[in-house]
Amino acid sequence: MPIPLAAWLDAARRPRLRRCARQAVRTANIVFAPCLALCLALCLAIGLAAGSPMRLDAQRAARPARFHGVVLDASTAKPVAGTRIAVVGTGRVAVSDSAGRFNLDSLPPGINRFVVFAQGFPRANLTLPFAAGEVMERTLELDSTSVDLDSAAAAAAAAQRVAGVTVTAPEPLARRYADFERRQRTGRGQYLTRAQIEKAGYNRLSDAMRQVRGTLVECGGGGGCFIRMARAPRGCLPEYFVDGVENNSFGLNTPINDIEAIEVYTGAADVPGEFAGRNAGCGVIVIWTRLVPKRR
Repeated sequence: MPIPLAAWLDAARRPRLRRCARQAVRTANIVFAPCLALCLALCLAIGLAAGSPMRLDAQRAARPARFHGVVLDASTAKPVAGTRIAVVGTGRVAVSDSAGRFNLDSLPPGINRFVVFAQGFPRANLTLPFAAGEVMERTLELDSTSVDLDSAAAAAAAAQRVAGVTVTAPEPLARRYADFERRQRTGRGQYLTRAQIEKAGYNRLSDAMRQVRGTLVECGGGGGCFIRMARAPRGCLPEYFVDGVENNSFGLNTPINDIEAIEVYTGAADVPGEFAGRNAGCGVIVIWTRLVPKRR
């Protein structure tokens, strides 16, 4: 038979029962309090080790920075290949590629000092602050017109003379074809020179294009022959540039004997920026003609 609530309340008022209740509370505090304190200490220690704000701030502050960009000739706005960008005090050096691009990663946060030097340009010094994890992009312009020619000539004259040697190398193209040679060094696209054309004995531009990877020569239908890139759909004909100027009416009909060099870009991903246009996806063929001898 259950005991009525009133009976429990009446019993709780008795002194003997009150003494028993206080003794039970003291016993519980003695037994469980140390365990509770130990658990709290362990939780606090684990939290400090794993997610301490000070530790996270230290990790963020240690993240390395990155410095990249392009080196240009200030007077011509053309990229300067082979430029050396050295990090002072570390022995690290980055060298710009054919497009003038350079990259230096894993730089320590804080002040970094750089020395930039390229053949034919005065040396430049840079001091740049980097935040932790910062990626900084800069265009470095070198001024070739500020080189002291008298000092350079004097240094050359004072240099030690060495025995002469014979160097055999292909004859470079004329200065007007400098951009052709620059792009040829990048490896993008396909290139033919006058020597290769003469050696193969091509009679027409279409004959030369038959030997270029990724190009098709389609003839028939009374319209003559057309050059099309293999990746381009039918009717999508390449753009022609003759001596750097767009010329789609004459480009295909350029006499092979008048051609000094040819550049072929079979897709939009290969086309250099100076030739990118509305039809770059159809490919680009760049023709450089031979120089006409001056009359005396």
